Amino acid sequence: MANQPLADKLRPNSFDEIAGQCHLVGKNGILRKLVEVGRIPNMIFYGPPGTGKTTIANIIAKASDMQLYKLNATSATLADIKEVIASTDNMFSAGGTLLYLDEIQYFNKKQQQSLLEFIENGKITLIASTTENPYYCVYNAILSRSSVFEFKSVTAKDVLPTLKRAMAVLNEEFSTEKSIDEDILLSIASACAGDVRMSIGVLENAYYISDNLITDDAVKMVMPSVVGHFDRDGDVHYDLLSCLQKSIRGSDPDAAVFYLAKLLAMGDLLSVSRRLKVIASEDIGCAYPMAGVITHALCESAKEIGLPEAALPLANAVCILATAPKSNSSYLAYHAAVTDMNAGLGVEIPEHLKSPLFKGYKYPHDYKNHYVNQQYLPSDLLGRKYYTFGENKIEQAAKQYFDMIKGQK
Repeated sequence: MANQPLADKLRPNSFDEIAGQCHLVGKNGILRKLVEVGRIPNMIFYGPPGTGKTTIANIIAKASDMQLYKLNATSATLADIKEVIASTDNMFSAGGTLLYLDEIQYFNKKQQQSLLEFIENGKITLIASTTENPYYCVYNAILSRSSVFEFKSVTAKDVLPTLKRAMAVLNEEFSTEKSIDEDILLSIASACAGDVRMSIGVLENAYYISDNLITDDAVKMVMPSVVGHFDRDGDVHYDLLSCLQKSIRGSDPDAAVFYLAKLLAMGDLLSVSRRLKVIASEDIGCAYPMAGVITHALCESAKEIGLPEAALPLANAVCILATAPKSNSSYLAYHAAVTDMNAGLGVEIPEHLKSPLFKGYKYPHDYKNHYVNQQYLPSDLLGRKYYTFGENKIEQAAKQYFDMIKGQK
């Protein structure tokens, strides 16, 4: 194919040619061992784009002598699934049928459920791939019948052999002897954040515009101004949001602003605003109650202004949150209560709290300091303490009032 992308020409045909993923397909990799013993379970592949998910599925199909069908959930329908199922009875599927379903997160529950019967009766073996966390986006019944394998970002060093192979293929194809320093190859792989396809594409374009020596300047000319795994629905995207939150939680405004800039470079305004509002309650909480109000106002202002100027109120919010006193007391209280609830405790709430009569309920505002001692927790949880006052100034002031009305001081 005259215009076939170089990345397709270089697609590995064996596990030994895969860039990275040694924990899966290296000499002691779990996937390699499974294939070698002929054990091909239903599988979920998840990880960043360009890390070899589709390629490894191809290699597994070839090694297992299974008939491979590929569908992409962004465009596939139930009719496409039924067509694959119907083909499992033909002579070409004697060794079994392997269905590779890319981007499974785009299948709704009904579409995913349609696969169950055929997974269970063995008519198809499913390999589904996703850039999202499968425990959030894959139907539980499919998850319980599948083995989940995480694909990790590929290091620049792992990409280097592939880029060297790409140079050899290009020189052979065009009967030339162009060259490139290894340091520049490493810089390509590093700048492309371990995305093998992107790295090959940058090298290929630099090759076409260069003379005998491919220089750093030539690479910079074809390198995207903003690179990285900016899949707004993928795990890497959530990694950046996690970095933002952890930096704010760790009171590091410099790191927090950096991750904000990285997220805004991909035009992501809504999820950043949402995460900042979460941080205001989860990590600052009762230590600075106004943080939630201020953050909400700044995030709404950002949405109204729009990018690029939206960066200004968002940077304001990030710096305020990162430098504010921290407390997770309310967060811990909630999750402690959830633990008891999930354990089946607290089912019977006190009668005087139930509508419509509230028989026996004491109205606190009728009493001194607007407080009266009465039971609120269910009887099997009496005495349980979920909330503990933080050591910050605001919560300690609240504790003084709390102790006073309850007669503890």
